[in-house]
Amino acid sequence: MRDELAIRLGGIAANLARVRSASRSPMNRDLVFSLFEESKFFIEWTAAEASLETAEELVQLQIQIAVWQRSLGSIWDDEKARDEIGSTSMSWSNRLIERSGLLER
Repeated sequence: MRDELAIRLGGIAANLARVRSASRSPMNRDLVFSLFEESKFFIEWTAAEASLETAEELVQLQIQIAVWQRSLGSIWDDEKARDEIGSTSMSWSNRLIERSGLLER
């Protein structure tokens, strides 16, 4: 929480990129669940200080993560579903890293 907003957004983006990587193996379900759980906390701590537009996007992401977590047990063995989670996570990661401005520094 001591990090500036850009760093916190970058941390969420990094977690989502890790989800993409971990989603390639069916053995990583618990890891992905943990990354999602951690990301929800990061979002909670970050959204309050973000602009309204960024906070809205973070809330949408938090909802998406909750939906994924709820269905993870039943869909994780489906390679196509795992790939979709990974791809969508990476899209979110790219959006957040762009929004953070860290690439422009």
